Amino acid sequence: MVFRCFVEAGGMAYVSFGPRAGKLVEIVDVIDQNIRALVDGPCTLVRRQAVPFRCMQLTDFTLKFPHSARQKYIQAWEKADINTKWAAARWAKKIEAREMKAKMTDFDRYVVMKAKKMRNQIIKLEVRKLQKAAFLKASPRKAPTAQGAAAAPAPKAPGKKA
Repeated sequence: MVFRCFVEAGGMAYVSFGPRAGKLVEIVDVIDQNIRALVDGPCTLVRRQAVPFRCMQLTDFTLKFPHSARQKYIQAWEKADINTKWAAARWAKKIEAREMKAKMTDFDRYVVMKAKKMRNQIIKLEVRKLQKAAFLKASPRKAPTAQGAAAAPAPKAPGKKA
């Protein structure tokens, strides 16, 4: 398996657990090769600090700036429109859906259950219709259609020779 995301200055990471869980941060510099990185999140209200790699998950987003850059260089986050790109990512949508599901009340779960039952009932009816149509199409003793009856020659009367 080839790595696509590397720990580098300018790389974006999602903090998966810890006190800043759920925040998007930018790697400013690597402190220890295998343990920590200096991160900053100007748009997610994460102050510049050291965060262990085990708390972060790398994303595909990167920004170009030198390592250990000052705060004004990191403002490229807003210019690159990272927040809207992150919101449009499938990963962010899954996280949001998981949070919404966790916040559901009993009534919300009941409404979802009834909607799923209704959807499954509609799907079942459509599948039965398609199965019946396929069965009639494959059946050798099906009734002649209007077009087939007009195209077929008229039956001959018994006893007459042509």
